[in-house]
Amino acid sequence: MTARSEIRVDPHLDGLVGEKHYLPTAGGYALGVLRIAFGFTFLWAFLDKLFGLGFATPAERAVVNGGSPTTGYLSGVEGPFAGVFNAMAGGVVWDVLFMAGLLGIGVTLMLGAGARVGAVAGAFMYLFMYLAALPMVNNPVLDDHLSGVLVMVVIATVPASWSFLGLGEWWARVSPSRFLR
Repeated sequence: MTARSEIRVDPHLDGLVGEKHYLPTAGGYALGVLRIAFGFTFLWAFLDKLFGLGFATPAERAVVNGGSPTTGYLSGVEGPFAGVFNAMAGGVVWDVLFMAGLLGIGVTLMLGAGARVGAVAGAFMYLFMYLAALPMVNNPVLDDHLSGVLVMVVIATVPASWSFLGLGEWWARVSPSRFLR
């Protein structure tokens, strides 16, 4: 049994009918680490595509060298949505939106400030990547993109995930809207 002193009460976890929801401190830290890890994944993808660090993007295809971050992946999409994604490949608007999305999602999740918006955007980005990957090769239903969607939904809906190891409490005080938390 967890001692009362080991439980942190997040004021944003109050239920709709007035009940209090408690989250063990270790659970809060686990959510914080999960948020930061996924934020780093998005931020790393942004940096790799921007500078061509040689992991997923070679230097010659880096954005700073005139490369398109969407061409390589989207032009090779096969499956039911191939026409849509192939048409998007290499478009300047899509390139800018994709890079801005990677940066924004990565920064908000890393910091915990604006993490709800970042997680919702991350869920949509993962969903689009799932649709682009259809049909699945290894598992016909669930893959890492859908798992990413589920993690983003957890981060977006559990306010404690923004505060532990992050600036979520500060952002909740200064954000202009409840949704922007």
